Order: sequence, then structure tokens, then C-alpha cells
Amino acid sequence: MDSEKKLVSICPRVEAVVELREGKFHLVMKIHGDPKEKKCEADTKNFIKFFQVEETIYVYCKLCYGNGHEESYKKSPPIKHYLHPKHTLMFVGCENDVSTRKCLCCQDPLKYMFYCCPSCDFPINLACVDKKTLFSIEHPKRHEHTLTLFPRQVSINCNVCALDDSRSPIYICPGCDFVVHKRCIDLPWLIRISRHPHRISFTSSFALGDWFCNICRRKINNDYGGYICNKEGCSYFAHSRCTTGENVWDGQELEGEPEEVEEEEVEPFVRLRDGIIRHFSHEHRHLKLDEDSTDRVYDEYRSCKACIMPIYYGNFYSCLDCGFILHETCANLSRRIYHAIHPHPLVLRMESPYLFSCSACSKVCSGFFYECSRRECSFTLHVQCATIYEPLIHKSHVHPLFLTSEPGECRSCSICNDSGIGYGSDETFNCIECNFSLCFKCASLPQKVRYKHDEHILTLSYGEETSETNHNWCEMCETRIKPGKRFYTCEDCCVTLHIKCLLGRDMHSRFGSYSSGPGKIDILPNNRMTRPICSSCHKRCNQKMVFQRYGLKHCCFSCLPISTP
Repeated sequence: MDSEKKLVSICPRVEAVVELREGKFHLVMKIHGDPKEKKCEADTKNFIKFFQVEETIYVYCKLCYGNGHEESYKKSPPIKHYLHPKHTLMFVGCENDVSTRKCLCCQDPLKYMFYCCPSCDFPINLACVDKKTLFSIEHPKRHEHTLTLFPRQVSINCNVCALDDSRSPIYICPGCDFVVHKRCIDLPWLIRISRHPHRISFTSSFALGDWFCNICRRKINNDYGGYICNKEGCSYFAHSRCTTGENVWDGQELEGEPEEVEEEEVEPFVRLRDGIIRHFSHEHRHLKLDEDSTDRVYDEYRSCKACIMPIYYGNFYSCLDCGFILHETCANLSRRIYHAIHPHPLVLRMESPYLFSCSACSKVCSGFFYECSRRECSFTLHVQCATIYEPLIHKSHVHPLFLTSEPGECRSCSICNDSGIGYGSDETFNCIECNFSLCFKCASLPQKVRYKHDEHILTLSYGEETSETNHNWCEMCETRIKPGKRFYTCEDCCVTLHIKCLLGRDMHSRFGSYSSGPGKIDILPNNRMTRPICSSCHKRCNQKMVFQRYGLKHCCFSCLPISTP
């Protein structure tokens, strides 16, 4: 521990416990009493650093937990804070996850212990308690006059973001009727976001007209600030808060930065002659176009090397020297893209020696994928999710769907009821006319497929008719299809199949051997006369493939052991 810096001991005993419920903090119970402790003689090697503010390091002692140190060196609740002078703030702990809430002073995510006024839902981090009080500020770019702190919680529309968030402290210029949230004072002036290909800049108001935000799809109030695209011929408008959300903007201010020179797009293949190409992903020179035909024999084990899905229908390219196959659409995949749910450019990569998890749908995948071009970023998309854009016209819903979720917002998918909490992306495609939401996992399911025992194309049904027709039984597992659940069906033959029975639970993984820590994972076809018993769930492996690790077979990826046996 640095001896030149001031050490302040923290007693981590909280005064109250709160619960985050429906986005607001609610008091659960107060903790009374502060038992007397003997003076602790521990030296600094027993101090654990909690956080640092300028030259002060806040620590707590792992021997006495801060109870045995001098009172002058304790952070003792309750306190008064200049941003919320009306009530006393209590030092609290929260029973559940607080990562979706931010400190109303510094805008950083809340720590697991913080100061809070539960009655006003006003939280601040411990690090903000001793920050310098700014009752007035000069910010000529935001406003030409001095701005004065107005600490009382009131619902007044901010001139910068147009919202009337009463929890956020505000600064005002009474003579100009100018109001700005503390957190909006330093909003950027020129940025680039994931939802638009050009740079956009802040404007203090919009021109007359009926404008709608291109992110949340709600109407824009022309009298307040927001962001616009200045490129000639481009009409892009967005709310300030929508534009600067962490799921849209990477936090980089571009004012004064030269315009990035867009890299010249490199075509994914060279056309040698009609129907013959050379693709960047394959070492052999010639891939031949095989056009769709009605007499093509379906082979469920013949799949595209990019998206891993079988060749159900349509054109594809195949190598003249080996079994390499690409759908025509996959052969045309751009080598560099921007995607709406990530602020950085993505680069197309060929198959990895590792299985990877898609950042949008959380599925374990192999095959081609898009990877963030920045080394420090681990964002990855498999090609099915990477090629889904808004507005999404989907068979599951009558209205177009848009990516309108706010940062940290988790909506349950209206089809599978999955909320996405804890894995994958929080983003869902949402209807702006009703409460319908669709997750990436459901949006990327193929609408048309083939079945080896049926000569026709099967289509994805969304279950509306299962209670009224005889399409009630899955032909593969011979169990009943629940009313209202999705299934694949052939209208000509009355064949019905569960999605997982036909496509498999790990439909985006391909047979092969993959590196995994000190060992490897083998994905093998499950096509023997006797199907193995899963070493984890001890059930019969009934999927199309089995996963083998350390010599043991498992029915799916989720059953694989994490560590060595």
C-alpha cells in the first residue's frame, strides 16, 4: 500500500438493506446498533484496497473489518450530500444485482455497497461522498452563462436530452430558462454509433417537422436537443439519451478527430467465369455454382461450411476437388460489416479451432463468424445473427420489429419466453405498436427446412393451429406437440416435427475436433444402431450429434464437464 497516500479505513457494516425492484430501490430493513470494538493494532499489510479518490485510498481491515480503528478514520453513515440535501443518505447494501443502476453523481455503475435515500431512490457510490462540491459551473459550449446547481428533485425537461428524470441532479440558468441534467452536461458533440454508417453531431434543437428517433422509434420534440446526421442527403435523427446508450455508442468523442478513411471493401471471391469462383476462405481455386433443382437429393450431413446449416434448397457453391460447400448467400458475405448491436466494425473470420459462443443468441457455434476488429473486445456473431437487420419482417408477427431495447433492459421473448438474462445479448427485436418481442435465437431459426423422410419443403409453424388440427405428434420422438408451441410441418404430407428433434439442440455446431483448454472436444455423428448414455445427465443421447471429452460421451454441449475429471 502506498505510504504517501492518505489511508481511510471503512467499516463495511451497512446501516440498511435495500432491494432493487422494478428499477427502483426499496428499503428492506434497517440494521440497528454498532457494537464497540477494541482498538485494532493491525498494520497496513492487513488492509484491503476498496477504491481510490485522488490521493485518498479507502481500505478496510481484514482483521477487524474497520470496527477497531479510530472513529476519525471511519466512513460512518449517515451523511448529507450536496446533490440531495433534503434527506440523509444511508450506507446500504443491496440484496440483488445493482449493475443496471448508476451513481447519480459520477454515472458509474453502483458498487455492492453505496449511499442511498430509499424514499427518493437516490443512490451514489461511496467514492463520490468526498468529491468537490460544484454549486456553479462554467461550460460555454453547452451554455453561454454560468449554470447553478438546483439540488431539489423536480420533474423538469432537460434542454439537452428532453427527459424529465426527477432523480438526476440538474443545473439551471434562470434567466434563459435553460435546464440540464448533471449527467448531460458533458454529452459528446460528434460521435459514431452502431445504428448509422455516418458520424452524427449534437444539435440543440431540430428543424420544424415530424421527426422520429431512429433508435427508439418514438417522436422527437423539436424544441430540445438530440443528434442528427450532417451528411448531404441523409435524414437521420435520434434522441440524446438513445444515441449515447452503451449498447449503441462506444464512448468515443470524435470532435477534432479526422474522418476515418473507410477501408476499400475487399470482395469475398473472384469470379473466374460464369458459375466458377475462387473464394478467400478455401485453398482450392475453383468453386462451382450448383443451381437449385427439384430433383436434388437431400443429404442432412451435407452442410455449408460458413453457416453450418444443411443445403435445404437454393443455389450453392461446391469445390471441384473436395467436399467444401458454401450457400450462394454465404459466399457473398461481406468481409467487414457494422452491426446494429455493436458499436465497432466486425471482420469475417473463417472457422476457428475453438467452439465459440455467439454474443447475440448465446448459442455455441462453429463455422464462419464475425469478430470485433478491436483486440480488447470479445464480441462475436455467427453468420445467421450477423445477417439479421432492422426493420425485421418476421413470420411470427404482423408488424415490423426494431431493436429498441434500452441499455440493460431485458425483455422476454414472446415466442420462447426467454429473457436472455445472464447470457447472450439483452437486445430483442421489438414491436413499436404492441408488446411483442423476439430474441435473436428465435429470429435466426430457418423458416424452411428439409426432412430426410419427406420430399417436400417443411415450414416453421408458430403453433396457432395445433389445438384445432391433427398435427399433434412429432414423427421423430413420437411425443405430443404442445398446443401453441412452434414446430416444422409439411402441408402436403401432414408431417410434424419438434424443432430440436429435426435441427438438434446444438444446431450451429459441426462435426469435428475442437481445442478446449488442455484437451479437446470431439463432435461425432450419433448414427449408430445403439445410442450412448450421456455421462452427465445419464439419459439416452437422442440428438443428431454427441460431444466427447476425456473419453466420455455427452448428449449436448451443456452437459460437457467444465474441468478435467
